[in-house]
Parts: sequence; structure tokens; C-alpha cells
Amino acid sequence: MSDPYDARVVLKDGMHFEATTRKGAGHTIALDTDPEVGGRGLGTRPFDLMLVSLAGCMAMDVISILRKKRQTVNGLEVRAQGTRAAEHPRVYTHIRLTFVITGQDVEPAAVERSIELAYDKYCPAAAMLKPSVPIETEYQIIEG
Repeated sequence: MSDPYDARVVLKDGMHFEATTRKGAGHTIALDTDPEVGGRGLGTRPFDLMLVSLAGCMAMDVISILRKKRQTVNGLEVRAQGTRAAEHPRVYTHIRLTFVITGQDVEPAAVERSIELAYDKYCPAAAMLKPSVPIETEYQIIEG
């Protein structure tokens, strides 16, 4: 059995919280909400971090796989867009991930396979989200 993962969220004031994780010693994430619902905009809204987690997890897996495939990648950006339900609990009803890969002679088949492996096999964030929300992926390759 693996070690448990821990997270801690501590109220600072108003709706402003500070989050830390066991693996993130010395790193904090500021959490807050919009002023119209009692926040001061001093940090990221917690629900937005789900998109960041998915995009970050997929990005790390995709770049790792592309490097193993000996693709010359100079840059990788993952843009995540989530559409939310109109009614509470306002869950994501659709997520789109756009991978923008910059490099020299990057093979489209290698990119497609890397995204597929990350999504279907390696990324735990995708594995957790995909049973409850459709996730669409697309990519662009920029020579450079």
C-alpha cells in the first residue's frame, strides 16, 4: 500500500485560504473567490484547480512520452476549458484540452499516441474525471 497523500487548507481571513500538501513542502496555494460572493480575489478558486490538475497531469505525461519517442519538443502548453452546469452543484459538463506543441519535425502520430497513452493509461486526474465528464482533446504542432 502506498503512503497516503495529505492536503491542508487553512482559513486566513474572509474567504481566503492557504493550501499545502505533504509533497509540496514549502509550497502554498492561495485560494479565494470572487468579491461578489464574499472573496477578495486573493487566490485561485478551488474548482479551477481541477482544470489545472488535469492539464498539468496530462502535460507531464505527454512531454515524458514525447521525449521517450525522441521528439524534439521545445515547448508544450496545455489549454484547459471547462463548461459548467447552470444549476448547483455546477459541475463540469464538458472539458476540452488543447495541446500546443512547439518543436522541430514533431510527428503528429507521436503526439496523438502520447495524448492517448496519457489519457487512457497514465494520468490519474484523467482517470478520475473521465467517468463523470466528457473530456475532448486536440492538438496543434508549431514548427520552431
